[in-house]
Amino acid sequence: MRRDMDTGHIKVLSFDCYGTLIDWERGIIDAFAPLRRHNPGLELSGAAALSLFAAHEHAVQAADPALSYEQVLIAVHRRIAAELGAATYPGLDQAFAGSIRNWPPFADTTAALKRLKRRYRLLILSNVDNAGIAASIARLGVDFDAVLTAEDIGAYKPDRRNFEVLLQEVQERFGVGRDGLLHVAQSLFHDIAPASALRIATAWIDRQHQRHGGHWGATPKPDPLPEPDMVFDDLAGLAGKIT
Repeated sequence: MRRDMDTGHIKVLSFDCYGTLIDWERGIIDAFAPLRRHNPGLELSGAAALSLFAAHEHAVQAADPALSYEQVLIAVHRRIAAELGAATYPGLDQAFAGSIRNWPPFADTTAALKRLKRRYRLLILSNVDNAGIAASIARLGVDFDAVLTAEDIGAYKPDRRNFEVLLQEVQERFGVGRDGLLHVAQSLFHDIAPASALRIATAWIDRQHQRHGGHWGATPKPDPLPEPDMVFDDLAGLAGKIT
């Protein structure tokens, strides 16, 4: 990790959205409330829900990358209910999938993005479909210069195709090469590892304080652990450092 990384040459910031800009763990936990109400006595803590989500989301995405993220969430909800021996039904599965539109931004996100936008081009690279990301961007209240989704690319992160398309988009749209790009993300598994493998500079937003023993939550733990170029506790820390 290069704590003294020179960012003077950076022109474009690409962001993961969910877990980095949007508090998806809070959204996921809240979205399981209807399943608990439908199954009185169901034991499902927030930590357990996130751990199950991490395992099943990646399994579904890896098995069928052509699924929309809405379909992924429906399948994840069904699989988790089955693992827990809980009853569900299509309307409940659909409600879980639709909850993405209500997942809230982190408290520091919008102000930090507005500060960063004064100096950089901003791009989202997200593991969702276009309808889901549109709802989340509306909540963020910031105009992004470009948005790339798994629906556009036909693959889910950590598939390297996402980052190959990212590099191509940054070059074609902004005339900026690899050296002018910084990828900003919370997930070591979905983002930091594959971006680093393609020699894209990375800033890890360690919102879960994983480097101090925090939980892995809704993201799998990569093996081996990648080494990001910069590390911050939140997006405000990044904005304060590079603006």
